[in-house]
Amino acid sequence: MTSKLVLALLAAFLLSAALCEGELMPRSGKELRCQCIKTYSTRFSPKFIKELRAIDSGPHCANTEIIVRLVDGRKICLDPKEEWVQKLVQIFLKRYVIYF
Repeated sequence: MTSKLVLALLAAFLLSAALCEGELMPRSGKELRCQCIKTYSTRFSPKFIKELRAIDSGPHCANTEIIVRLVDGRKICLDPKEEWVQKLVQIFLKRYVIYF
């Protein structure tokens, strides 16, 4: 009788663990680590940039990250300390900010 009880409790525990595993760490769409391992600092034309994302530093990463998607689909990280990258971000902010 006790072996059936132990088996039933073990089965209930395994089923509970399997069902709850996805809820313990839901994908929130944000990574909890730095996205950029190394940065690209060589200047290139902004016409090759399709999308620009700026991620502020925070608990997930101590660095500010500038990630661009190029027209050919590649994603690269730019060095936010470079003057040309800062100007590029300002251009994108002026061009794509929507005023209400």
